[in-house]
Amino acid sequence: MDVCWSILGAHSNIPFFCLKFEKLWFIFVWMDLKKQGEMLAEGTLLPLMEAFYTIQGEGYHKGSAAYFIRVGGCDVGCHWCDVKESWNPKLHPPTEVDEIIKTAQKHSDTIVVTGGEPLMWNMNPLTDGLQSLSMKTHIETSGAYPLSGHWDWFCLSPKKNKLPNKAAFDRADELKMIIHNNDDFRFAEEQAKKVNSNCILYLQPEWSKREKMMPLIVDYVMKNSQWKVSLQTHKYLNIP
Repeated sequence: MDVCWSILGAHSNIPFFCLKFEKLWFIFVWMDLKKQGEMLAEGTLLPLMEAFYTIQGEGYHKGSAAYFIRVGGCDVGCHWCDVKESWNPKLHPPTEVDEIIKTAQKHSDTIVVTGGEPLMWNMNPLTDGLQSLSMKTHIETSGAYPLSGHWDWFCLSPKKNKLPNKAAFDRADELKMIIHNNDDFRFAEEQAKKVNSNCILYLQPEWSKREKMMPLIVDYVMKNSQWKVSLQTHKYLNIP
């Protein structure tokens, strides 16, 4: 109202004009939010929590330089998750995929998409854009959502709260099982029966339980050599 008054001065039709002005403003905001929702559904916008160049600390590619894209949004709800701030996608700015790709290109030719749970979103525009520039695309996912995107490496990390779909098991290049307690060994074997024959099997201690679980993992791998040990080496080295 103050804006309308300052522009038009003291005329009798100001209240009517201001109501129309406010209605138009509401319509513009609504249209903008609608367009934003459509772009999120298409995958041309993603809720970007953070992106950073670092050393991959886990699994098959540990020790390799990579650019990480962390996408917001996750409803799997692991109680030991170390990035719970990623769960609510509304906390992270919707960012155009073209801008994400442009920045990634400056840092590395290996891109790791993680979360949160990245497969909550359509990953096709992101991976198509990255691969068109000859960048390798890796994903870290629980596999709980339908597959999208084209991946050079697929790291599947199933969670008890929300199990992977069959397509994720079929596609997995590595199976990374987080060991928080003794029952997780049973769960790991259960999930390992579902992956393809070329999938590499890893057991990784949950960070807060590493001192307790690491000896058990070592003993288990020595008795079950189809498994390998994975460590969060970036945390040991104090690398972000």
